[in-house]
Amino acid sequence: MTMAARSQRPVNVGRLFHWAAEQGRPTVMHLDRPFDIAPDSGTRFDVPALAATVEDAAGWLHGAGLRHGDRLAIVKENHYDFILLASAAARLGALPVMIAPIRSEAHIRTLLTRVSPKVLVMGTTVLERMTAAGIALDDPGMTLVAVGGDRPGVPDGTLRIDDVRGGARPPVRFRGVHEPMLVTHTSGTTGVPKLVVHSPATTLAAVPFRIESYRLPLMTSRPGDVVASGISFAHNRNLSWTNGTLFRGPKKMVILSEPGLDNVARMLAAHPPTSLEACPNVFQYWEELADTRPELFAGVRRFISTFDAVHPRTVRKFLGASRVRLPLWAWGVGQSEIAGIAAGVATRSMVRPGRPRAHDATNVGFPPLVRVKVVDPETGRKRSRGKPGLLMVRTKSRCLTYLGEDDRHRAKDQGRWWNTGDLGEYAGYGRIRLIDREVDMIPGMSCIELESTLLDRLDRASEVIVLGVPGQLPIPVLCMRDDALDPQEWDRACRGLPEMDKPRLVPWDEMPRTATWKVRRGELREQLLGSSDTYGTGQWT
Repeated sequence: MTMAARSQRPVNVGRLFHWAAEQGRPTVMHLDRPFDIAPDSGTRFDVPALAATVEDAAGWLHGAGLRHGDRLAIVKENHYDFILLASAAARLGALPVMIAPIRSEAHIRTLLTRVSPKVLVMGTTVLERMTAAGIALDDPGMTLVAVGGDRPGVPDGTLRIDDVRGGARPPVRFRGVHEPMLVTHTSGTTGVPKLVVHSPATTLAAVPFRIESYRLPLMTSRPGDVVASGISFAHNRNLSWTNGTLFRGPKKMVILSEPGLDNVARMLAAHPPTSLEACPNVFQYWEELADTRPELFAGVRRFISTFDAVHPRTVRKFLGASRVRLPLWAWGVGQSEIAGIAAGVATRSMVRPGRPRAHDATNVGFPPLVRVKVVDPETGRKRSRGKPGLLMVRTKSRCLTYLGEDDRHRAKDQGRWWNTGDLGEYAGYGRIRLIDREVDMIPGMSCIELESTLLDRLDRASEVIVLGVPGQLPIPVLCMRDDALDPQEWDRACRGLPEMDKPRLVPWDEMPRTATWKVRRGELREQLLGSSDTYGTGQWT
């Protein structure tokens, strides 16, 4: 390989780790538990060791029968090694499909049917669930390889990695830059997730996916940084985060595969971060740590939240826990299909208590190197400033299709524009204000803003969801740290707000969630109310 080829920035996930190793990146990754695909290799990996793990995985995947043009389905417990398996498959010219361990075994089965994989890598915990649910995984021509610890519910005779290891080193054969490279899935808040197909051209070769690798004042990782992430690693964000982080080469990458408070406290105490990323709802869950163990976040210069809108109270608590002079909260809202829709940066002063429209700090942002327009849902005509409508996005990061659902993809593909199914409005100076998902809307209000206000006024609440049901008052659903709510506390919280029905209390661990910890509002509505009626049409979900 020539020096020029060796230094060329990779656009295929199959080259990413090998390129970083060739560049001599000094980063060391620290795990909260061993990889499912390398359970005996410990919890510390430098970049060459990550590349070697990819190389090893390519070998045993090839031994399991995976070849150029085949599909690999990965369904396992949340961990960073999703992307290592994807990289290994891409080196063979196969198409990796990353599927998080979602709650519904039936949904997993539906997704696997759409994928029709040649090889299925499944975590033993998920496999045990599928077996207990009576769901067969004996598709003709498919090889199942189980990864992870031993589980009593795993069927006898299930292949493990050692059973398919030991063959000759397979040839590296990448697919083209415009061919499918990676499949992730949507969060699935409204039903079975959609399988989103991306190519190198729509991901690593596109500017929106590479923002974090550029030298940005106050935002870019430095050589001495400790960069921690607690996201759902089966999603596209893992790819863009890995690309940007390996390019900048911080001192450490810290992986938080399990968001439990004890686990997170242990890891952050051992590796104090200067940058910390998680899904917004995970940050909400971690607010208890910000209250009781603020020293864990004392050195954080940059907090990052993606996937969904974040509430001002959450931002305020963590920025307040940092002892850095000017900590920043970088937030982005996007979709698996198109990357970003809007993004912004918040400071302590922007979310201070009592500041008028403090929620604008976390739901009014700029399109991140994409074009966004607001249109009337019925006519498709462009809306003026302050008039809510559907958000349409034009970007080079738009996905190729939905695997197994081409018609559904075409329904949202409107020429050069993509229908996000999100509601928003122009806020001036090129900014977009986020309002709600169309399917979750309540006429005359923004659930995002109402929920943010209630969270601000209910300090012990770890989650607030407001459900709209036609013909009824909006129904608030609360998760309280002690599972109790004083009626007077609720009355004070509601002053000056639209009239609502009596609140329903749901324990945090009983709230139906997606793999990114978003609340599945449709499932929650049926669980509490026995109804699926909404104000929104849901036709763009």
